[in-house]
Order: sequence, then structure tokens, then C-alpha cells
Amino acid sequence: MRGFGAMTLAVVLLVGTGACSGGDDADPGPDPSTAAPVEGEVIDRSAELAAVEQQHDVRLGVYAIDTASGDRIEQRADERFAFASTFKALLVGALVEERSVSVLELSIPISEADLVAYAPQVEAALAAGRTSMTVGELADATVRFSDNAAGNLLLEQLGGPAGFQAALRAVGDDVTNSSRNEPGLNEATPGDERDTTTPRAIADTLTYYAVDGAAAENREVLVDLMLRNTTGEALIRAGVPADWQVADKTGSGSYGTRNDIAVVWPPGRDPIVVAILTSRDDEDADTVDAAVADAMRVVAETFAR
Repeated sequence: MRGFGAMTLAVVLLVGTGACSGGDDADPGPDPSTAAPVEGEVIDRSAELAAVEQQHDVRLGVYAIDTASGDRIEQRADERFAFASTFKALLVGALVEERSVSVLELSIPISEADLVAYAPQVEAALAAGRTSMTVGELADATVRFSDNAAGNLLLEQLGGPAGFQAALRAVGDDVTNSSRNEPGLNEATPGDERDTTTPRAIADTLTYYAVDGAAAENREVLVDLMLRNTTGEALIRAGVPADWQVADKTGSGSYGTRNDIAVVWPPGRDPIVVAILTSRDDEDADTVDAAVADAMRVVAETFAR
């Protein structure tokens, strides 16, 4: 459906800093560029990934692609999982692609009425007496801190969940369904296809927005935010060697939903795009970070060979 691009290191300009930027400096990050499609093969790691499922008592979906070779790892790659807050990376990618990077400067009114469960950055802005935030600040809050109020405000800029889904359809994602705002989309009831995706679909769409499909300056905005994500230390980041770079977006919800999607760079190599999605049988089941980290270890060990 889409080609896969090479990455080279470049300094990515930090966009959308301010009261909700977190205050840390951006490290030089990979700068995506396009290349011709690459064919590859599916590498069978079903036994290792089934062992991760059994050890952690989760349903585990994995789709990972080495963009240099096209080789892939697939486990329940076409089964549906609730996407939870992983959608926020695609949301920012879609908004910047549709409106250009200039949208980051747009000022959006904020008020107490916008607050929902888990909105630390918007709450902090309101507490500081602010009545607006830029789209750049909201994108920072949405991707790096998984702020639900910020995510909802950005969804409005695309026309709500229906507009977001239309944006996904426009770039070839015919699988991911967006129906609700935060926090309702985290309900994750088994069999309910609202607010769900598959590992393959979300990884392919992340590839479009962050690696080889969207305009270069738009990709750079998303990659920069994901490189500086604050919520993923125990997930994909925990499953790779220390010298690998990770740009990721996490998510969690009911029924033990714990997800992470990422673009990962081994030293001196083109990126690996990976989606690891998990769920459990009981509505109030605990999430299992270690399942995501252990699945990523399987991916990293395979593609490090």
C-alpha cells in the first residue's frame, strides 16, 4: 500500500513550545525522507510471541516492519484491538498533513468545560490563567503527555472523530474506526469495533505520517514529538538496546488494554515501524507493561541479526 523510506539524522526544530511543552530541549532526531518500496518476507516469531502471551496472560497483537528490507513480524496482525491513546500520534499527523505546519501557530480557546479525566497540561494552563493554547502546544500535550482534553480539542480541528476517520481513509487506512472522544474511546469492550484498529493498519498509517508518506516538514513535527514522549519508558523503549532511538505513542484502556506504537532506529540503520497492542479478558484487568516490552525484545532481537 505504501513505500518505506530511509531515515537520516537531522536537527528537528521544536514547534509548539510554551506553558505545556514540558520545558526540555529536543535532541537531534531522525528526519524522514522517501524511497522506493521494498519487498520483504514474513519472519516467523509466532512461538516466541505466543510465549509472551502465555507468560503475561494477554492477547497480543504485533506488526513490525524493517523498512530497509521489508521483512515483517506478524502476530494477530489483522485482529482488532482498541487503539486507546495511540490514536493521538495519527491525529497530530493527520492535522498537520491536512492543514500544513502553519496550523501549529493557531490559537485555540480553552476553558474548564474542556477538562476531562487526565488532562494535566490543559489543567496547568488554566491554572496559570491562560484562556488559549496554540495547536502546537496542544499537539505537545497530546502526544508527549497523552492529555485527553488536548486530544479532544485537536479532534475538533479535524471535525471530530468522523473527520479524523475521513483523514485516515484519505491516506489509505480503511481499517481504523474512530467513533468517540476521550475518554469514552478507551472503553474497549470486546467485539465492539468502535475506536479500534489492527496492528498492521496502525503501523502502516504511522509509517505514512512519520516515515515516508506525508510531507517532510510534517513528518518532522510528529517524529520530534514522539521522540520526546514522556509516557513510554516501560513499554517499547524498555525492549530495545540502549543505543536505539525510539519515537513512540502509548495508550491504555479497559480490559487490560496496553498499547505502544513506534518508529525505532537501530544505530546507523533505517527505521523499524512497530505496533504492539494488548488486551485481557476482564473489564477491570490490570494492564501489563512487561508484555509490550517483552514483545519488543523479540522484534529487536530478530531485526538486530
